Amino acid sequence: MDANISSAMSMAQPALPTAPRPTADISKASKAAKDYESVFIAQFLGSMFSGIKSDGITGGGQGEEMFRSMMVDQYAKGLTARGGFGLADKMQAELLKHQQVTVQ
Repeated sequence: MDANISSAMSMAQPALPTAPRPTADISKASKAAKDYESVFIAQFLGSMFSGIKSDGITGGGQGEEMFRSMMVDQYAKGLTARGGFGLADKMQAELLKHQQVTVQ
């Protein structure tokens, strides 16, 4: 009877997902780290631009708010491409460390 119970219990438990396979592709880790830094910088700049009021010439409104977020995203991508805040290098090292890949 105990064998039947343990068999039923093992069938009732969902299969655990397998961990993602480590990648030795440093360029993928670098891209992911730069994307992360770009999002971080966009959030940083977004809060900075949130207090700026528009002048009467551009009119302001909902359209300007939408395009401002696009502008902030482009600023963030540009800053990241020029070296950013230095977060991408640290993030890349941590990603590779968690995957147990050594940078050569």
